[in-house]
Amino acid sequence: INSSTAINNEPLQSPLIIVPDHTTTRQHITMVERVLYSKNMMRRQIPALVLCAAAVSTSLTPTLAFAPTPRQHVVGIGIGIHHHDHGMIKSGMKLNMSDGATEEDDNFLSSLFKNIMQNGNDKPPIEPVETEEQKLQRLRVERLDEIEAGEVRRQERVSEDKFGYLFLFALQLLPLIGNDRAISILYFFGVAVTTVYLGGRQEVIDVPERVSKNNALLAPIGASVSIGGLYLLLKVGIDITSFYAIFVTIFGALAISDIGVPILRTVFPDIDFAAAEVPVPKALADKLDLDKPTLPLDGLVTLGLGVICTLVYWAPAAMEQKFLISNAIAWALGMTSLGAISLGSFQTGAILLAGLFCYDIFWVFGTDVMMTVATKVEAPVKFIYTAPPTDTPKPYPFSVLGLGDVVIPGLFVRLMSKVDEVLQPKNLSYFNVATAAYAAGLVACFAANEIYHNGQPALLYLDPSLVGSTLACAAVNNQVADLWDFQEEEEDEE
Repeated sequence: INSSTAINNEPLQSPLIIVPDHTTTRQHITMVERVLYSKNMMRRQIPALVLCAAAVSTSLTPTLAFAPTPRQHVVGIGIGIHHHDHGMIKSGMKLNMSDGATEEDDNFLSSLFKNIMQNGNDKPPIEPVETEEQKLQRLRVERLDEIEAGEVRRQERVSEDKFGYLFLFALQLLPLIGNDRAISILYFFGVAVTTVYLGGRQEVIDVPERVSKNNALLAPIGASVSIGGLYLLLKVGIDITSFYAIFVTIFGALAISDIGVPILRTVFPDIDFAAAEVPVPKALADKLDLDKPTLPLDGLVTLGLGVICTLVYWAPAAMEQKFLISNAIAWALGMTSLGAISLGSFQTGAILLAGLFCYDIFWVFGTDVMMTVATKVEAPVKFIYTAPPTDTPKPYPFSVLGLGDVVIPGLFVRLMSKVDEVLQPKNLSYFNVATAAYAAGLVACFAANEIYHNGQPALLYLDPSLVGSTLACAAVNNQVADLWDFQEEEEDEE
């Protein structure tokens, strides 16, 4: 390309010849020629020009040279520039210019271009191969870090909701006041609503098990088979109460151990439970496959508490004397269930509540199955409170609120907390509305029980209250379609 254009009043005295016929290369070198001859921009543009030249030469591999003159040199892969009576770039892009250029610039350009060419030819370093044992060790450490981070989140949430937990504890003192009907209703109402609220807000460590729409559709059938089977066994004289209670109390001890850790850390904030460990025998450590022969202090304390509750439950004493222990186990199971299960979507929640709505009405009003199983099978899967004394002895001396009447609606209320996080309603909180709707439905159930003096299917009042109130809340927030189509984002579980 012959050019007579002058830059900074100095003529371009040597034409630049491009050997390969690449239009892209020609455009790049024309830009290099014009920019490099500007003295005022030279120092700022040299690094970019070096990178540009390296990219062009390595991708298109042309041979660039100057038109033959007495002072020209052929460069293999590089650029040769002849400027007035200055020097020229030779092998490796060495630049000598009398105006403003220094030996330091020469060394810098030579080193930079050499490093670029070497880096392009260097092979990537070989990563060390991780053995299976090292991988397992790394995964264990990562899992422990994940658990500890989750425990910190759980503790922070318990600390935020500490007044709710204190209220639950205070409710356990009501039997000291008496067993009047009003006191029992206050107990059930307080325990149920507070559990739904705290369970809906609690933090969890692992990804909850998600309920699918098919599972929600089949839930009433599965529940009917279960309760029907228990009823038939009782009718033919096979009492599986002890076996069922043993099974439930074992899981209850584990539930107390799990749900008790953040509570224990909140009650004793000065103890560094993250580092506090208890040594165990090496044989036990090997059997449990522990990295070191120690166990976390908080886990051992809460597990011990769960075992104590189980032993007290099985102590040879009347249930009237230990019903609060049964309620504590039931509460731990309920809280753990609320954290371990996720409805996943509003439609799944609506399907589940609608199906169990029909299930509860049929088995309570249509048959004696529900009442028989609830009063004959004694296990910590319900909240009980001693009934007030009467002139005629009752076949079952307790008022009862089923654990399912807390957990099933509680799962829906917890889902509304996720809806709040995603939809960010401007007017009303879905979680607060759902919690209030649950309380209102429970009041309606207790009122019907007082009016008709017979057992009531709680879901008859709770389910319409929950679904109807959340849809009304969505209408106020102008998010009906968003709520109906809402789905929790699925989290990856390793």
